[in-house]
Amino acid sequence: MRALVIEDERRLARYLKKGLEEHNFAVDVAADGEQGLCCVSENAYDVIVLDLLLPKKDGLTVLHELRAGGDQTPVLILTARDALADKVAGASRAVRISTGSTPARTTT
Repeated sequence: MRALVIEDERRLARYLKKGLEEHNFAVDVAADGEQGLCCVSENAYDVIVLDLLLPKKDGLTVLHELRAGGDQTPVLILTARDALADKVAGASRAVRISTGSTPARTTT
């Protein structure tokens, strides 16, 4: 299996790479959104680990471009954002990008 880690923090990228390799993944690492998109255009991946806060192109832009181009590789999104509103907004946007529909709204 092949994985792509798109993460600009070198230490975290190395940690993720090591962990995935321990589970028999071949791992490529990209340090920014543009480099990540370049890797995807050149290789097929079984999974992408994607940071949201990236230089050059942020993670949601990368995800949008992947899905707009027809790439349906599963994506695990990482974020240092701790506000619940940021997480919900990111997840909602990811669902819209992936499915073309808006997630169901719930009321309390």
